Amino acid sequence: MQSPLSEAVVAGAGAADLESLPLPDYFRATTVRAEDVDVFRSMDDKDVRKSLSVDDVPMPELAPDEALIAVMASSINYNTVWTAMFEPVPTFQFLKQMARNGGWEARHDLPYHIVGSDASGVIVRTGSSVRKWKAGDHVVVSPAYVDEQDHDTHRDGMLGEGQKAWGFETNFGGLAHYAVVRASQLMPKPAVLSWEEAAVNPLCASTAYRMLVSERGAQMKQGDVVLVWGATGGLGAYAVQLVLNGGGIPVGVVNSAEKAEVLAALGCRAVINRSEIEAGDPTLLQRPEGWKKMGKAIRAAVGEDPHIVFEHVGRRTFAASVFLARRGGTVITCGSSTGYEHLYDNRYLWMRLKRIIGSHGANFHEQWAVNRLIALGHLVPALSRTYVLDEVGAAARSVQTNEHIGKVGVLCLAPGEGLGVTDPEGRARIGERRLGAFRR
Repeated sequence: MQSPLSEAVVAGAGAADLESLPLPDYFRATTVRAEDVDVFRSMDDKDVRKSLSVDDVPMPELAPDEALIAVMASSINYNTVWTAMFEPVPTFQFLKQMARNGGWEARHDLPYHIVGSDASGVIVRTGSSVRKWKAGDHVVVSPAYVDEQDHDTHRDGMLGEGQKAWGFETNFGGLAHYAVVRASQLMPKPAVLSWEEAAVNPLCASTAYRMLVSERGAQMKQGDVVLVWGATGGLGAYAVQLVLNGGGIPVGVVNSAEKAEVLAALGCRAVINRSEIEAGDPTLLQRPEGWKKMGKAIRAAVGEDPHIVFEHVGRRTFAASVFLARRGGTVITCGSSTGYEHLYDNRYLWMRLKRIIGSHGANFHEQWAVNRLIALGHLVPALSRTYVLDEVGAAARSVQTNEHIGKVGVLCLAPGEGLGVTDPEGRARIGERRLGAFRR
């Protein structure tokens, strides 16, 4: 049974009503528990359905610079899969480290971790020092949790030593009915999108933006050939759109004909089916004969080698990425979903003057830039399927086993799909077909 405050949020109550209703003492949230960190010991298949649960947890206190969000929808990111697998380390280590800073950060060290690094929802409370936001505002959440007192943060939010991924390296994340965020994470929800469409974008879209467009990333130019691994996954789906928007030439790598059709609908004309390259040998792309076969396929598709390789797969593709980038080209990497220990032939890096750039998340300015593109309809949500909160284990499992396309959404307080659109005219201009590109 929902609390009166949750019911008011769902009903679209105004600020005065939301502020007059008491906060619930407990709320539903997706958690992993410290007592379960060894549950997968000696198991080959670390099925996240065994470690993720939806529990009633106590409502935390709110710091002066924070807001309490009634979460309407969230999404599954691969960091939630890592958390639920307790790899590469249990995230309780992050929470303990955070607590050593003292003050309000001590709240985060709990025997349970509320996960989730994306959210859309309604502000129901603000701390005493929050100036630009109020109860009733519709928002999405930037996952970059930064230390505003660190001097490096003011050069680039991602460089500060205290920078963390919200809901992964902090507690009180977005896969819940309520979430705690700093005011410096808040952005206006795109009015043309539903709650679930808005929820899936912030982490992946902004990460792809920093990798490709920002001066801190590969600085893609018009005409650049960009190889995008996992081109219909959470990151790749936004990368392909950004390349097209910027006048680049995306070469999307997928593993099925169905995913190739999704790319074609986005306007990506050069598509390579990785399963045809590997021909049943999943290690082929880790060897020179596989690199050369992929290079031949790329040249057949677009006539030249990539200026940029958009890399996030990790061990299974990284050696190929270093080889495939053209002389003087760039490999930009933000993750390693197949393993973070990479082995590659360094001769192709130094002798051909290539670059490897590490990229992590996006700073607040980059987040706002991406959110504007989404609000204008220049980037569309990669949402392919939506689950309800009690099905979060199955949702995360679909990402863990790579059964999904694009992003997987999770309804939290939202009672159904398609709610939360406050600019139907703007939505009509973008078009339902375009907005639903990944749902077909």
